[in-house]
Amino acid sequence: MNRSWYAYMGMGGDPTLCSSYVKITLKHNCICGENICAIYATGEDFRPVEPLSANMQQYIKKALATGRIQPEKPFGSKKFVYLR
Repeated sequence: MNRSWYAYMGMGGDPTLCSSYVKITLKHNCICGENICAIYATGEDFRPVEPLSANMQQYIKKALATGRIQPEKPFGSKKFVYLR
């Protein structure tokens, strides 16, 4: 299964649910903020694979708590969660 970018479409919904995301093919321009913008997750077609992995759910929760992309460390590592 391949990883793709998925935009968060469920403003006010649960950001740990796959149904809150849709696959995007354009590069997002998000970095940090208060709301989930996009995740880089495994998926098929239009949505990420259900359920999101425990690591992805942890990244999403930490991103919302800190307002920063995840994972933060190590510096230069692949980022999986962006905010706006």
